[in-house]
Amino acid sequence: MAPIGAHMERQALQQLLEDVRRGDTTVEEAVRWLRLLPFEDLGFAKVDHHRALRKGFPEVIYCQGKAPEHVAKIVRAIRARAKVVLATRATPDLYAFVRQEVPDAVYYEQARIIQVGTPEPDPASRGTVLVISAGTADIPVAEEAVVTIEAAGCSAERLYDVGVAGIHRLFAHQEKLEHARVLIVVAGMEGALASVVGGLVDKPVIAVPTSVGYGASFDGLAALLGMLNSCASGVVVVNIDNGFGAGYFAAMLTKG
Repeated sequence: MAPIGAHMERQALQQLLEDVRRGDTTVEEAVRWLRLLPFEDLGFAKVDHHRALRKGFPEVIYCQGKAPEHVAKIVRAIRARAKVVLATRATPDLYAFVRQEVPDAVYYEQARIIQVGTPEPDPASRGTVLVISAGTADIPVAEEAVVTIEAAGCSAERLYDVGVAGIHRLFAHQEKLEHARVLIVVAGMEGALASVVGGLVDKPVIAVPTSVGYGASFDGLAALLGMLNSCASGVVVVNIDNGFGAGYFAAMLTKG
């Protein structure tokens, strides 16, 4: 069986059963393919191959704290069953190690993401996710969201460095705000940009607080609390620096 993409999991399973019915695939071959559901035990990790069927996207690897050899083995295991693999919070050194084991791996340095495989546009996705950053220091978290969105087969557009310290920069792009189906707002310091954007649009706004800021920002806690207390309706908040979570949720909304 060829590797399968997230939105093709169900079709691939149906195709497998059809192949068995026609005699193109033996029962033994089908059993070998299906035995990895719902997970594959690598000893140090249990890889959830069933996740794409449940969630619409394969398991994503969070690299921080993991041994390089473990990350490489998990990447290989997921790649054997999925067309696209994502590994977040990856360092350049980790990428160099993984690439030795998985030569077609690519690295998005700003997003700190290792990706294996080329995503295909998801026919269920409609519209564009506009990813907005308050400042250039927030771009790494914003890029994590962008790479995640595109890996899910959805469309993303960037609008960076338009924070409230120079709010006219945001207003100059009002048309982009209006045309987006979902908006992600990434901001540190006091996190005010999410409330501003939320007050301008009638679309879902996903606010991402970042750990950017001076001492009283408490590594993003001030921005998190500010976003949670937003007076603008239609704003939801993910965890500090969680660009991946925001991108994943935004991709789900484009398919709703």
